Amino acid sequence: MGARRDTGDRRLRGTGAGWRGAIAAALDDVPGLGFHEVIAESIRPGSARDDVSASLLRHDVVVHGVRLSLGSPDGLDPARVAHLAACTGATGAVLASEHVAFVRAGGMEAGHLLPLPRTREALDVLAGNVARTRSELDVPLALEPIAALFDWPDDEFDEAGFLLRLHERTGAPLLLDVANVGVNARNRGRDPRADIDALLAVLPPGAIAYCHVAGSADHDGLVHDTHTAPVGPEVLDLLAHTVGQLPEPPPVMLERDGAYPPAAELAAELAAIAAAAGHPSPCRAPATGVPS
Repeated sequence: MGARRDTGDRRLRGTGAGWRGAIAAALDDVPGLGFHEVIAESIRPGSARDDVSASLLRHDVVVHGVRLSLGSPDGLDPARVAHLAACTGATGAVLASEHVAFVRAGGMEAGHLLPLPRTREALDVLAGNVARTRSELDVPLALEPIAALFDWPDDEFDEAGFLLRLHERTGAPLLLDVANVGVNARNRGRDPRADIDALLAVLPPGAIAYCHVAGSADHDGLVHDTHTAPVGPEVLDLLAHTVGQLPEPPPVMLERDGAYPPAAELAAELAAIAAAAGHPSPCRAPATGVPS
């Protein structure tokens, strides 16, 4: 494992937002944001302070990888591991995160996050690749289960059992994407609350590093995790339910990757997420109209 950088008592708190250049100015105007997450593949470590706004670096930062392919049995690309590690150093990040998924195999790029079979063999691959990644990181690595439209036919574990074993094997905390849980449950005809409860029932206290929420869209009878729509009431309800099962509200972050709303709508969305998560609102209080 890389020499762990001293981050003091810095840890994620409150409501955060995924930093994207298109909404950087709007996020700058939300004074109470707890943290930002930045996509590792969107920045250059040597020029990180040119690639992102200065305000991002005033917040606690999570570097989020999307192309590492932790589930690839072929092993990891050393350059991608080095890039993720360099990004955490360049941004002074307190945490890195990646997906429980694969994006390449047999020399082919899928161009999308794909689900893993929930098997012992996949756990072995994941544990090895997580250890390889952590060997170069100087901050903890959180793991995010994905939204997927299908399951492999020979799963040996359900989702909760697979993630419990992954946590036991790696000790890595979970990035719990509440919206992903909801999407997966709805596409399989299950109760999203029951899926959250099953997962939280097996994970030890403190296993959740932070949460994601995002919007989705329905197409051809399936729910797609698009990140381009407002966070819906069903996700806010599931977030509130999740928080209610935990000893304290976890950090929660909005993912928005397109169809960006006006600044006022974005701020209102962040305030709604904070309310559901039990956090103080990150937004300025509305003017009262009373002269001072």
